Amino acid sequence: MNETQSAKPLGFWSCWSLTVGCMIGSGVFLLPSVLAPYGLLSFGGWVIAGAGSIALALVFGRLASRTRRDGGPYVYAQEAFGDLTGFMMAWCYWVSYWMGIPVVAIAFVGYLGVFIPALNESVVAQAGAALALIATLTFVNIRGLKEMSAVQITMTILKLLPLAVIALLSLYAGDIANLPTFNPSNQPILHSLMAIVLITLWPFTGFEVATLPAGNVKNPERTIPRALIFGMLTVTAVYLGATTAVMLLVPPDVLAHSTAPFSDAARLLGGWGPYFVAAGALIATAGTLNGLIFTCGQMPMAVAIDKLAPGWLATTNKGGSPYLALVLSSVLGSILLIANYTRGLIEAFTFLLMMSTSLSLIYYFVISLAEVRHSWRNARGWVSVALFGCAYSVFAAFGSGVEILTWNVLTMVIAVPLYFLLRRRSTEAPISPTS
Repeated sequence: MNETQSAKPLGFWSCWSLTVGCMIGSGVFLLPSVLAPYGLLSFGGWVIAGAGSIALALVFGRLASRTRRDGGPYVYAQEAFGDLTGFMMAWCYWVSYWMGIPVVAIAFVGYLGVFIPALNESVVAQAGAALALIATLTFVNIRGLKEMSAVQITMTILKLLPLAVIALLSLYAGDIANLPTFNPSNQPILHSLMAIVLITLWPFTGFEVATLPAGNVKNPERTIPRALIFGMLTVTAVYLGATTAVMLLVPPDVLAHSTAPFSDAARLLGGWGPYFVAAGALIATAGTLNGLIFTCGQMPMAVAIDKLAPGWLATTNKGGSPYLALVLSSVLGSILLIANYTRGLIEAFTFLLMMSTSLSLIYYFVISLAEVRHSWRNARGWVSVALFGCAYSVFAAFGSGVEILTWNVLTMVIAVPLYFLLRRRSTEAPISPTS
């Protein structure tokens, strides 16, 4: 047993880096400006978003402690509500993540333009750089789980450095006078809080990625819940600290119109400061993309193992990577990327971002209901946590808008005929991925 466990490539720090790495991306580098109009009230939104996300992480951690199966949200929904619901959650999850691939790749290219200004003048060069990044990180994931884990841990540590530097800088150069008023927009507090929670939802999504590769994690019942909770607490502290630091360093009138708030804060370090922050943003986005691509391979593999998707999606190489599922997902993400650059950058970027984020609310809600069903008779405290997760998901969904909600419903409807089309009626043993 010990020998088998030690042979598994993913431990606590690998799972922690997946959790933190997939959450801390390009968003944190822009959020201080986006939240500036809400003043100090924005911290109320951060607290609500953090509390809701921690509740969801607790729910996922508790569900993870009950199984060693790969698939995370898919497995939890399937075990609670059956194959069809499980498949629909897997479909929803997978679509939201390969839709996220071009979003993060586009953000990476935006920061790369700081170092290579010529990129800003050529749409073709931008698309080429983004496609090259996707291809490179897909190759890293195909190489194997150990290689993916090593890259993810390294990038997660490196992406935290510039945020820590800005936080420390605020202790010496920050000015309390720069802090904005409580509610500068004078909008109703509840209305403003709903808007803030929607804005802060995107940076908190992705924590559940660590639940997917349970079969390759050492002592998954203990390791995954610990990594989820510690990772969520890490990210919450980083977001609150980084937002506070930028508010202390940048006057509110400047912050409200800044397109690079951390770079503006870093100018106090000297001429190299903005480049230091841009480098951190590049690492942050690359680390997030690495986690997204990893996820896009793991979810189809888990569904294929249960014969609810084509068997070739469960094919793995010697490194344990589902290389065909990885290639399929990256190709779909690349097609969206190309379509994005032909249709217009901002509009498509915003649409894909909102689609990816709002789709996550569906499986967060369903997985919270799964925990309610599991714990209803013997653990009412956990039922309360899960119901809070449900309420948080519904609260955040109100700001998605009719158009996005309509597209989400259509996405879910498509999953139903796909389920009956792909389901295999066979009595053979489940497919076992090649190790």
